[in-house]
Amino acid sequence: MKKIIAIALSLLLIVSIVGCTKKTEETKSIKVGASVTPHAEILREAAKILEKDGITLEVIEYNDYVQPNTAVEDGSLDANYFQHTPYLNTFNAENGTHIVSVGAIHYEPFGIYAGKVSSLSDIADGTKIGVPNDGSNETRALLLLQQEGVITLKEGIDASSNATILDIAENPKNVEIIEMEAAQIAKALADLDLGVINGNYAIQAGLNAGTDALAIEDASGTGAQTYANVLCVKEGNENDANVQALVKALTSEEIRTFINDTYQGAVVPIF
Repeated sequence: MKKIIAIALSLLLIVSIVGCTKKTEETKSIKVGASVTPHAEILREAAKILEKDGITLEVIEYNDYVQPNTAVEDGSLDANYFQHTPYLNTFNAENGTHIVSVGAIHYEPFGIYAGKVSSLSDIADGTKIGVPNDGSNETRALLLLQQEGVITLKEGIDASSNATILDIAENPKNVEIIEMEAAQIAKALADLDLGVINGNYAIQAGLNAGTDALAIEDASGTGAQTYANVLCVKEGNENDANVQALVKALTSEEIRTFINDTYQGAVVPIF
């Protein structure tokens, strides 16, 4: 009987060890949603760093700004990397989600790009300008147009606002501002006179803010900090070991060098 009990205890110990080993392996992975470029590309570089610590990083690519947030909220993603804080705050307020930033990684200068019009000096009555239609990015686009003297916004409009075309106080050149889904503006440039495009969508379209844009945000202004792209998780998961390891990897000198060498000013490290 003692022998049988000993064998049973041994088997139980083996099962327990296997179970603990499996659990440890499962927790040594992190699933992150990201825009195709530059976010997913940067994450894949960070994956090489995490691999040295035995952590597997799985990158899920998205072509919109809604699904990666809903997936973090429902737990199907551990984190996402695609948005700036003003967009995050607006999304949480409008959708009742509980997503928080765990670190600022990079800044993508917003740019005005040529469509049928090749120079800002050629803007005339009726010039059609495409801008993103989501609150924070539309504000950013309108502020850039104001920076370049195309329009003037109402007093008090700044990066923390959710401005729309209704907040334009002066439009001396009588331009027609067309609110569009951010991802579609680069694709529609052939039908627009000008487009104000998010950095990641410009890169996807083969455009570089440093060399192709007719104008970009003033990097010495508040834009770099306000619109820094952040790594996000669901509230309560900020101190997860794998999340913190990813933050460390994304803010490493290896990633700084990768960003600077790869994007040539179209993406700027903010850490």
